[in-house]
Amino acid sequence: MAHCECQLNGESGRESLSIEAACIADAAEILALQKLAFLSEAELYHDFDIPMLTQTVDALRSEIAEHTVLKAVMEGRIIGSVRGSVVGATCHIGRLMVHAERQGEGTGTLLMTAIEDIFPAVERFELFTGHKSLTNIRLYERLGYRVFRTEEVSSALSLVFMEKAMA
Repeated sequence: MAHCECQLNGESGRESLSIEAACIADAAEILALQKLAFLSEAELYHDFDIPMLTQTVDALRSEIAEHTVLKAVMEGRIIGSVRGSVVGATCHIGRLMVHAERQGEGTGTLLMTAIEDIFPAVERFELFTGHKSLTNIRLYERLGYRVFRTEEVSSALSLVFMEKAMA
């Protein structure tokens, strides 16, 4: 993946953000961010046993080795990440996360654009989020995704599956 440099407006003016391929050495830092970022999701659904909070660093290292994992880096610190893997003609996108202090600045959109750009030959992108995760759903809709099915996991959680077809 080409190294992507972007400028974002932060509290202290313009800050440099780069979107890069994550490496195995990033696993511990990405996992710490993941546990912090998905804590709000666990609170929203009253379920602290979700895979994003129970994943181990070894499992994440394996995931980084086997799939495409991107990281958003600002001032030497990982502030966001997203994962993608292709099955057939579909790229499955997962675990988009941005540090709470950096949300609303465009990092999530940049990560989504970058992961989509890596897989130009796929016919569609697919992801899912929880039905109460309205901010996530709005972001994905703004990026061209549409709901194509929902799946009830429990009385407290339904997964909303979204897709984006490529022209």
